[in-house]
Amino acid sequence: MNRMVIETSVRQAGNDPIFRIAEAAKNRIATVGKDNVINSTLGALMDDNGNLVTFDSVYSVFRNLKDSEIASYAGIPGTPTFLNNVIDACFKSHRPKGYIRSIATPGGTGAIRHAIANYTEIGDKVLISDWHWEPYETIADENHRSVTTFKLFNENGNFNMNSYKSKMLELLNVQKRVLSIINSPAHNPTGYCLSDDEWREIVLFYTKTAKAHPEWRIILECDIAYIDFTGKNDESRRFMELLSDMPENVLVLYAYSASKAYTMYGLRNGAIICVAPNEEIADEFVSTCSYSNRGTWSNGTHGAMSTLAKITDDKKLKKTFENEQRKYKIILQQRAAAFVNAAKEINLQICHYVDGFFITIPCQKPKMVSEELMKMNFFIVELKNGLRFAPCAVSEEQCKKAPALIKKAMDSIEINA
Repeated sequence: MNRMVIETSVRQAGNDPIFRIAEAAKNRIATVGKDNVINSTLGALMDDNGNLVTFDSVYSVFRNLKDSEIASYAGIPGTPTFLNNVIDACFKSHRPKGYIRSIATPGGTGAIRHAIANYTEIGDKVLISDWHWEPYETIADENHRSVTTFKLFNENGNFNMNSYKSKMLELLNVQKRVLSIINSPAHNPTGYCLSDDEWREIVLFYTKTAKAHPEWRIILECDIAYIDFTGKNDESRRFMELLSDMPENVLVLYAYSASKAYTMYGLRNGAIICVAPNEEIADEFVSTCSYSNRGTWSNGTHGAMSTLAKITDDKKLKKTFENEQRKYKIILQQRAAAFVNAAKEINLQICHYVDGFFITIPCQKPKMVSEELMKMNFFIVELKNGLRFAPCAVSEEQCKKAPALIKKAMDSIEINA
């Protein structure tokens, strides 16, 4: 075969499996009606009728922007007001100590891309958990890196600190610099949230390791895509204050998704935010990530940036927005509780769920179970070692029904194996 594409860019054909299963669910709905289908696929807030939730508080602002504010370029790093206000949106009342800077990105995905491309060497391995959002692998591969994993859970179902530390040290000894992505709170796909005590132990580990090896570089990126739909009030952000005053060879980054927080999925809005130990590293971050913006997507969506900036600047608008966000957070938490309780009643094993858009069911033959569930008009995302259920996408009533259907499908596959 005579290829035109370069060897390192040869890719397998096909869509992302999540969008493929979502498309299959959409086709089934067209055939049998949405009331007869459980569509637990995409990671987006849906109402009980299966319609995408869009906050009135957000789109009333967006619709009233001047045409020129929507259509004009936003500037390569992002608009000045957005860059300032997105820091407040990220940290709220738990701002860490350090030199904080932000650069606009198309959602949290862009922030992940910038961290991998700029804070690892070509050929390096990025450290992520064994249960993870699969596009981490895609983004690393696209940038000529790869991933390696630590075990997320220990025997008690909590964060596996020993596995994490061991893998970090193993990589540091080889690469001398490591980017570690920790997706918490509301981990995708399990819904796990690290406790403040677990974060304290990680901070202590970073500090001791960095001081003992000043030639090493430790970069942590906190993927907080779902943080605004977790916990009560701002308690899920308390850990941010712990990640302060780090040694000069430790850098903390945040991948903030306004796409999720403001229901602006398709408008692709977010930021990569650094908390640097000194001003020189903070300025370096701005220059580097601004250059990367220009070299990839050039600049972001002006209208989305203006919407966030206006909401966070206006006390009344901000209060309305927070109330609407809180309403749907409560709905999400009620749905998830319905699923977890129903699973417990029938002894369906799930990974340790705390909060967020997703719940994971460990499974030996996820593809076969997923296909069996499709016969029941139940669409769920298959993972390498389990199934991802999305309470964000289905009603509370469907959340109550889902565990029994999953167990039925799993038992059926096991019997017929």
